[in-house]
Amino acid sequence: MILGAGVKRILATLTALTLLVMYLPLMLVVLNSFNTSRSFAWPPSGLTLEWWRRAWSSDGAREAVMTSVQVALASTAIALVLGTLMSLALQRYSFFGKNSVNLLVILPIALPGIVTGIALNNAFRGVMGIQLGLLTVIVAHATFCIVTVFNNVQARLRRMGGSFEEASADLGAGVWTTFRLVTFPQLRSALLAGGLLAFALSFDEIIVTTFTAGAGTTTLPIWILNNLFRPNQAPIVNVVAVVLILLSIVPIWIAQKISGDAEGVR
Repeated sequence: MILGAGVKRILATLTALTLLVMYLPLMLVVLNSFNTSRSFAWPPSGLTLEWWRRAWSSDGAREAVMTSVQVALASTAIALVLGTLMSLALQRYSFFGKNSVNLLVILPIALPGIVTGIALNNAFRGVMGIQLGLLTVIVAHATFCIVTVFNNVQARLRRMGGSFEEASADLGAGVWTTFRLVTFPQLRSALLAGGLLAFALSFDEIIVTTFTAGAGTTTLPIWILNNLFRPNQAPIVNVVAVVLILLSIVPIWIAQKISGDAEGVR
């Protein structure tokens, strides 16, 4: 399709405005993390690294970061195993209700977080009688992290086809040997990309976490919410928010690069 110069200018302007609306608030958060004013007066009266020093020495912030990392790593590990197994089952085998199962696997990522949170809270406390804590948060995050791994692996399996696996079976290799030597090497980049996206998704999740975390479990997003409206903590919250932005961007950028490189190779 060939676009006229006027249309191109309009599209460029709309794109620039959209990106400005999306990223200007993030840039303000970054700037306020260096703002000398506690009230975030505009324009900034000066710049300082004091809030970064205080954030670094904050025990609550460090513990919240460690908790978020633990939850993200554990839920990502669960998602990698279950998401891969389910994608293999749904892509390589035919059975009654296959389409329904596929829908049920993807559904958690589409449901509002508050619905998922309430459902899991009722299941943990009301049905199973489990006390809320770190374990319940990990399980809750794994329910939607599975979808990112599942989608990445299933897309790669569709492009791969089954000819190499069939050839391996014809040569006498068992299911495990075929997976280890044929299937897994072709899935590695998809698994890494899905795992990084799952980690980023888990790390900044707050709604589901609010309903499934016990009194002693505080992830980084919850810590930010709890301290956001405290005057003495607000500047430190901005610093932690900047760290959260960076920790969310890096996995997504790496995952995008891996997926792009994999597409180029194929």
